[in-house]
Amino acid sequence: MLKSARKKPKDPEGRMPLVEHLRELRNRLVKALLAIVPLMIVALFFAKDIIAFISEPVPQCKTELEAAARQGRCAVLSQMGLTSPFTTFVKVSLIAALVGAAPVWLYQMWAFLAPGLHAKEKKYALSTVVFGTPLFLTGAYLAYWVLPHAVPVLLSFSIDGSTNYITVDDMIDISVKLVLAFGFAFQLPLVLILLNRGGVLSGERMLGWWRGMVMGIAIFAAMVTPTDPVSMLALAGPITALYFGATGFALLNDRRRAKRNPDAHLSDDEASDLDLTPAPV
Repeated sequence: MLKSARKKPKDPEGRMPLVEHLRELRNRLVKALLAIVPLMIVALFFAKDIIAFISEPVPQCKTELEAAARQGRCAVLSQMGLTSPFTTFVKVSLIAALVGAAPVWLYQMWAFLAPGLHAKEKKYALSTVVFGTPLFLTGAYLAYWVLPHAVPVLLSFSIDGSTNYITVDDMIDISVKLVLAFGFAFQLPLVLILLNRGGVLSGERMLGWWRGMVMGIAIFAAMVTPTDPVSMLALAGPITALYFGATGFALLNDRRRAKRNPDAHLSDDEASDLDLTPAPV
């Protein structure tokens, strides 16, 4: 009788041959796909509702005559091509499935990387997920709030008597780009705090960068958002406030670190102050 194959004990430090790494990566990807594909199939049945939600910021004209009469204050929502409705359904369903299955594939990513991390690195990674997720969701919500204010401003540049045609794909693309831009921009304070906690960046240096950071944030907001000042301020204002909040946290952390270790501010080639007072015999 054949004996059942015993499972090899895992290395406590997560070391394994390259073939085992590739096999584990394959298994993690399969598990992620098993979560994404069913959600994508379910999302196909609600694709019209999702498309209507994404297209809601567009002030729609019912007819071309109304579009010409309102002189660019509304647009006709359209889909170009025979296969465009189907490809739009698939695209929207895939995006919805990726968002809905995010906890699963993020966990699979974490489970694949975690064995190779030290305890301190795991703590920082978990902190990134815990604090980074609400920051990203806040940025995503702000992006969707910006769209209804940005679209009419963009339409106001239309030539008198012309009719604007906005495709559903355009609205999906601009919505995804804004959500990603706002969401990742809101990760700036988290990155600065992690660099400060790791001893790479001091709070004093962060405070010294404030002029360049404010200017850089304003330029980034102008490049990412549409042309209206409301969208630009909606992105630049919160990020600037978060930057100064991260700077304040870094200054407090540096002060706490200095109290615990008075020589922490010294460089590697700088000698610490020595007390040469003779001690009583």
